[in-house]
Amino acid sequence: MIQNDDIHGKILYEDDAHKFIWLGSENKYRKGAVQTMQYLIINNGRGVLLDPGGVHLFSRVVTAVSRFISVDKIDTIFFSHQDPDVSSGIALWLGITNAKVYISELWVRFLPHFGIVDTKRMVGIPDKGMDIMLASGSRMCCIPSHFMHSPGQFGLFDERSRILFTGDIGAAVFAEGEETLFVEDFDAHMSFIKDFHTRYMASNKIVRRWAETVRRLNPVMIAPQHGAVYKGENVDKFLNWMSNLQCGIDYIDALF
Repeated sequence: MIQNDDIHGKILYEDDAHKFIWLGSENKYRKGAVQTMQYLIINNGRGVLLDPGGVHLFSRVVTAVSRFISVDKIDTIFFSHQDPDVSSGIALWLGITNAKVYISELWVRFLPHFGIVDTKRMVGIPDKGMDIMLASGSRMCCIPSHFMHSPGQFGLFDERSRILFTGDIGAAVFAEGEETLFVEDFDAHMSFIKDFHTRYMASNKIVRRWAETVRRLNPVMIAPQHGAVYKGENVDKFLNWMSNLQCGIDYIDALF
């Protein structure tokens, strides 16, 4: 269970010029709404915000970010995909920052439906990914994760911390009171992730290819947008589980 001193955020990595921060918990569950997690990277005093979420989370996330950095110092907002729990607050964020917004080029033309009038600050990520350079010269890599579950989805690998943000990949669906910051027992955790991944990921061929790509990155943590963070041996356990997962169209006969 998430402890009271973690509710307001936790630094997952820190050196003299770089931090990777989990921005805390809502501390309450909204009936009918999926639980989400947001992350902040601070590099040389400038901020990168990852999947800041929907309109109803805006004030909470602003407060969480402000504990670590002034909001006007956010230069980059990264969206793993287009879902409203990820990106529907975009107009509010563009109103209080000068940030560039990175999202799959498939979804740039859909963002005006969330209230965006001027798309000049939108950067479409090409299918094969791209690098985003930070103020210190450190690099973040947009990792193709297509069809997991969005046809245009990316993870973001922060090379300096070696933490991979994965959006919906690795997501867990907790009942109220069961939420944890880190995966503590992978075998027990499977009950929170199996149904989601089986239905929302496209096929074993896709997830196996993704797992192979991630192994080459050798991340020390996998940080999803929902659920709990994988670290240590649980990173490898999760990748092994994904590699063997039957999902999506592998079960097509059961769906029609």
